[in-house]
Amino acid sequence: MTTAVIVQARMTSTRLPGKVLKKLGGETVLSHVLRRCRQIPGMDVVCCAVPDDAASDPVADEALRLGVEVCRGSEHDVLDRYYRAAEVCSADVVMRVTSDCPLIDPEICGQLIRLHADTNADYACNNMPPSWPHGLDCEIVSFDWLERSAREANKKYEREHVTQYVRNHPDARRSNLAGPGGDCVRHRWTLDTPDDFTFFEALWAQLPAGEMLSGYRDILEIVTDKPQLAMINSGQDRDEGLKKSIRES
Repeated sequence: MTTAVIVQARMTSTRLPGKVLKKLGGETVLSHVLRRCRQIPGMDVVCCAVPDDAASDPVADEALRLGVEVCRGSEHDVLDRYYRAAEVCSADVVMRVTSDCPLIDPEICGQLIRLHADTNADYACNNMPPSWPHGLDCEIVSFDWLERSAREANKKYEREHVTQYVRNHPDARRSNLAGPGGDCVRHRWTLDTPDDFTFFEALWAQLPAGEMLSGYRDILEIVTDKPQLAMINSGQDRDEGLKKSIRES
C-alpha cells in the first residue's frame, strides 16, 4: 500500500496572493508545510499538486527545490488535480493537506493514517466535527473513492474542495480522529488573510533564533501564555471558503 501525502498549492490565492511563498523564519510557508509532511509516520511519498498555469511556476519551482514530487493540473478543478497526482504517485491511499497550514502536525497526520487503516475506512479526517485548532486539518481517502469522486462529482464545490463528494456520500465508510476539543477549537493556525500572516509573524517572533516549532502542544503553550497572539486573527469563519463555493455551485 502506497500512502501519498498530496499538498495543493497555488500562487493566485484570492485573499492573500502568493501566500505560500511568504517567509516565516527565513523559510517559505510551503517549505514549512512540505518539511512537516515528510515527517509524517506512515507516509511513502509527498507530492505538491500545482496548477498548470504560468503564474504558479514559482510554486512548482519551490516544491522541486525542496525535493518533492510535483504534479501540474487544473487550477479550479482541484479534485482532478488530486486524482492526476495520485495516479502519478501510484497511490493506494491519499492524504490531503493544504499549503496554507505551516503548523500541520506530523504526529496527528500519522494517527489519522493509522485510524484509516484500523477502521478500514473509505474516508477519514480530523474535523468532523472540528475538535483541533484550525490549521491542523488533514484527511485521507482511498484511491478508489478519489477516482470515483473525480468521475462522478458534478458540483463546483465538490470539484474545488476535493473530498466533499466522498465525505457526504451515504455509501462511504467514514472515521474521525477526535481532538482535545474545548477551547482548542477557537484557535486559527491557517494562512488565508493578511491578519493570519500577521499572526504567524508574531508567533515566529516568540522563538529563539533558529528554533523550529514542533507539535501542536508546543504551539498551544505559546498562544495560551500570550493570549494576545490568538486575538490577531480571531473571529474568522473557518468554513468561509467552502460556504462561498457552495453558494456559487
